[in-house]
Amino acid sequence: MPFITGWAHGQFGKLPGETLESLIVGVGAAAIEDAGLDPADIDEIYLGTFNAGLVPLAFASSLALQISPALRHVPATRVENACASGSAAVLQGVKALQAGSARNVLVIGAEKMTHAPSDAVGRALLGADYESAGSESVTGFAGLFARTAAIYEERYGPVGGPLAMIAAKSHRNGALNPFAHLRKPLTEEFCRTVSDRNPVVAAPLRRTDCSPVSDGAAALVLSAQSSRNARHAPVRMMGMAQANDYLPWSERDPLAFAGSVQAWTRALSAAGVSRDDLDLVEVHDCFTIAELIMYEVIGLTRRGEGRRAIEEGIVDRDGALPVNVSGGLKSKGHPVGATGVSQHVMASMQLTGTAGDMQLPNARRAAVHNMGGLAVANYVSVLEAI
Repeated sequence: MPFITGWAHGQFGKLPGETLESLIVGVGAAAIEDAGLDPADIDEIYLGTFNAGLVPLAFASSLALQISPALRHVPATRVENACASGSAAVLQGVKALQAGSARNVLVIGAEKMTHAPSDAVGRALLGADYESAGSESVTGFAGLFARTAAIYEERYGPVGGPLAMIAAKSHRNGALNPFAHLRKPLTEEFCRTVSDRNPVVAAPLRRTDCSPVSDGAAALVLSAQSSRNARHAPVRMMGMAQANDYLPWSERDPLAFAGSVQAWTRALSAAGVSRDDLDLVEVHDCFTIAELIMYEVIGLTRRGEGRRAIEEGIVDRDGALPVNVSGGLKSKGHPVGATGVSQHVMASMQLTGTAGDMQLPNARRAAVHNMGGLAVANYVSVLEAI
C-alpha cells in the first residue's frame, strides 16, 4: 500500500471570499509543498466534489492545474460519490499507485456551499436519496436521519440523552481544532434541551444533532515511496475498502449500515489488524445518530447498546478508542466533497504528532470511515505511523 507523504487542510466554515477554484488551488499547492515535491513530480490528480448544482461549473477537474504551469496536461479526474466523494478520490489515487501508472498522486476534496440558499442546499443534497431526489424539503437529509433516529428509538428506546452527549463531545473536540467550522464548546445540558438556540430540526433531531453546511477543502499526496524532503514522517495506507448498498430504503434496514459493516471488515482484514489495534477512529457523523450507530458497526457495543460507548467514556479523548477527536463533521464541518480527504488528513496529523492541541498521546494506528447517503457508499481506510 502507498504512503501519504504530504497534506494540507484549509479552514472550514462560511468563507465568502473563497471560490471552488481558490479552495482547490490553495490546498493543492500546499499539499505538494508539504510532501517536499515539485508540481512536476505529480503524475495524476483526483478531485472529490459533489456539487449537484451548488456552483454553476460542473466540470471542475482541471481547476487543479491552476496550481502550476507544470501541471498542464497531467491527467485530472473529478470523482463523485455523494458525501463520500473525498474518500472515493483517495481510493482512485491508491489504485493508480497500485497499478503502477503513477508515482505521486495529488488528491483534493473541496466544496463551496454556504453561498447557496438553504432550500437549494437541501435540494442538492437530496439528490443523493433515491426516494427524495428532485423534491423540495425543508429538512433535507436531516429528515432522513431523523427517520432513522425514530426507527432506532422504536426498536431500542429513547436516545435523546446519548445523542446530546455525542454532540457535546464533538464540540469539546472541535474547540481544539483550528480548522473547525464550529469551535464553541457546548454543554451536554444545552445539547439535550430544546430551545430557541437549539430547536428541533426534524424530530427527534435538534440543531446540535446536525452537522453545519460548510465551505472548505483539504488535500493530500499519495506516493509509492516516502519523500526525503517532506516536512514530516509519512503515513502508511495499510488497507482501504469500499462497499456500496442498495439505494432504495425499501431494500435495506436503515439501522444496519450493512455497507459500512462490509467496508469496515474488509479494510481491517486487508490491513491485517483488529479494532483493538487502533488508537483512534474518524467516523462519518453527519448527524449524531450516525455516530451512535457506528459505535455498533465497529463493534464497540452490541446492537442497540451504542449509548454505552458514550455513557462509559469509551469514545472520549482519554477513552479506550477515541472517536472524532477532530470534532467530526458535527463540529469540524461538512463541505461534502472535502470530508473524506479531511478525515485522512486529520488522522495523518495524529499519527505524525503534528495535530497540535488536538494531539493524542502515542497514536500509531487510525481508521477512517466516510459514507455517502444513508450508508449507501461506504469507505474505510486504515492508516499507520512509520
